[in-house]
Amino acid sequence: MAKPLGAWVLLLLVSGSYAQQMDTYRYQRELQGITEQWHTIVLPDAIFGKISPDLSDIRIKGVSASNDTIEAPYLLQIAEEKLALEAVAFNRVNTAHNEAGYYFTFEVPTAEAINQLQLNFEQQNFDWKLRLEGSQDQNEWFTMVEDYRILAIKNNNTDYHFSTINFPTSKYRYLRVCIASKEAPKLTTASITMRTLTEGTYRTYPIQTMETTQRKEAKQTEIEVLLPMPVPLSQLSIEVLDTFDYYRPVTIQYCTDSIHTEKGWRYNYRTLSSGTLNSMEANTFSLGTNTITRRVKMLIHNQDNQALNIGTVSLKGYVHQLIARFQTPATYYLVYGNKYKAKPQYDITRFAEKIPSTATALTLGPEQVIDQAAPEKAAPLFENKVFLWVLMIIIIAVLGGFTLKMMSGK
Repeated sequence: MAKPLGAWVLLLLVSGSYAQQMDTYRYQRELQGITEQWHTIVLPDAIFGKISPDLSDIRIKGVSASNDTIEAPYLLQIAEEKLALEAVAFNRVNTAHNEAGYYFTFEVPTAEAINQLQLNFEQQNFDWKLRLEGSQDQNEWFTMVEDYRILAIKNNNTDYHFSTINFPTSKYRYLRVCIASKEAPKLTTASITMRTLTEGTYRTYPIQTMETTQRKEAKQTEIEVLLPMPVPLSQLSIEVLDTFDYYRPVTIQYCTDSIHTEKGWRYNYRTLSSGTLNSMEANTFSLGTNTITRRVKMLIHNQDNQALNIGTVSLKGYVHQLIARFQTPATYYLVYGNKYKAKPQYDITRFAEKIPSTATALTLGPEQVIDQAAPEKAAPLFENKVFLWVLMIIIIAVLGGFTLKMMSGK
C-alpha cells in the first residue's frame, strides 16, 4: 500500500501546481532603425519612475520571424564628468615678508602645465586675501589672480576649509603667493597640480513646484522641490540673492516613499548629500549618479543668522544610454518594469574596451503596456477529482484494514 499511496500523493502535488511565468515586464518600446551590429539607446526620462532604482530590470528582447525570443546584450553608459588631478613636482625656495604681507615662492623645475595650487596652514581659523604671481626668472612677475580669498573656520558647529587656488593653465617656472595678513601664516604643506575636467552630459529638469518654509524654532530654512516625474539626479545648484558674505551648512534629502494618512500624504526622506552654502564658491553640489526621485528637500542651517534670500534652484542629471549588440534579425523591444529582476550578466561587460566608441542611436517607439497574464487560480482541494479519488481509496483501505484485523481477532 505504501508505494501506490506515495505515487498518488505525488500526482496530487504535481496536478495542483503551475509553472511560473518568466520575462514578465510591464512596459515595452519598439526599437526602430537597427541597421548595424552596435547601436546606442538613450533612455528617456519617462521610464525612470517605472524601473528598479538600480536599473536592473531593463532588457532588450527580440522576436524573430520564427517566433523565437532573443535577448540582445547591452552595456549601461552614464555620461558623468571625469576629474583628473596630476601632481607636479616643485620646490619651496623662499619665504619672506614685508609691510605688504607674507610671501611664499615655489619653483616648478619641469615644463608641465599647471592650474591649481593647494595650501595648508597650521592655523585652523583664518580669513585672508592673497595674490598669486608667476615668473620665469624671478625678476619680472606677472599677476595670475588677485584679491583671492582663502578661509578656514573650525568650532563646535563648523569645520570648513577653503585654500585651493585655481588659476588659468600656465607654465611658469616660479610661483609666488603674497598673503595680506597681520598674523604670520604658518604654511605646513603645499601641492601643485594640473586639474583636468571632462564635462559630463546633463539634462536640466524643469521644476514643477518649489516651496520655502522658515522653521524659526529649528533655525532652518526648508526648501522642497517637486519635479514633474521621477528622474536620476546628479547635481543641484542653489542661487542665493544676498550679496553679503555668508556660510551656512546645508543638508540635501530625497523622498524615498510616501504614506497616505488621515491628515494627507506623509513623505519619508533620506539624506543624499551635505555641504556648505557659502559666498566663496559656486553653490553646486554633487548628488551621485543614480538617485531616482521626484521630491528633493534642502535644509539650510541658519544658526543665529537671518535667513538667506533664495533665488532659483537647478537640478540636473547625467544622460543614461545603453550600447547594445544585435546579431540576429528580429523585431526588438526595450522592455522594463519588473522589480524582481536581478541585473543581467553579459559577456560584453568583460570586453568593454572592444565595444566601438561611436554607434548610431536608435529611435524609441511609444510606450506600450504589456498585458499581464492573470495567474491561474488553484481550485479548492474538495473540487479536485484526483484528490477525491485518493481520499476515497485511503478511506476504503483504512476501513478494510480494520475489518480484516477484527475478523482475524475473532
